[in-house]
Amino acid sequence: MLLVVGLGNPGSEYARNRHNIGFMAADAIVRRHSFSAWKSKFQGEMADGSIGGEKIVVLKPLTFMNLSGQSVAAAARFLKVPVADIVVLHDELDLAPGRIKVKRGGGSGGHNGIKSIDSHLGPEYRRVRLGIGHPGDKDRVTGWVLHDFAKADQVWLDPLIDAVADSFPVLAAGDDAAFMTKVAAATAPPKPPKDKPAGEAKTPG
Repeated sequence: MLLVVGLGNPGSEYARNRHNIGFMAADAIVRRHSFSAWKSKFQGEMADGSIGGEKIVVLKPLTFMNLSGQSVAAAARFLKVPVADIVVLHDELDLAPGRIKVKRGGGSGGHNGIKSIDSHLGPEYRRVRLGIGHPGDKDRVTGWVLHDFAKADQVWLDPLIDAVADSFPVLAAGDDAAFMTKVAAATAPPKPPKDKPAGEAKTPG
């Protein structure tokens, strides 16, 4: 069994915040793979399904970001999911918008949701870091993550969320490198058409 956690803050006022990209990715995975309806459990919302014969539980903690670990730890204990089989989807300031990186363990990078999970379960789970970019000044970080995505961000945000959901079976199978490659390929901007060499005749068909 795999426990997949999307991080965010509950409530409509936070729904489109940069900090809620983990919730957005979790919602997309549940929709794309026809998981169950969301139900209240473990101080959050839970949906489940299966991919490739493996049961997947998706959790969105509703404790607010800095207490996310309470919800994740409760789910992990009840479901008997080892820390190594937990995947956390979260926003990442230190990655450019639209970039993605999967890693196991490491520090929190100042992310309060990750700090909370680390305090309850330790750091040895997989993190899917979804790049939202940095405002350029550490004093502006809180306002940046708690502000809605701009309209211009839809150019990269929607393709990224779609690619994460589409490629999720590869991540669930444990191939982090292939997952990152597939997402990068799906979100790469189209290459400009090559000009035909001068003097080349054009023929129909």
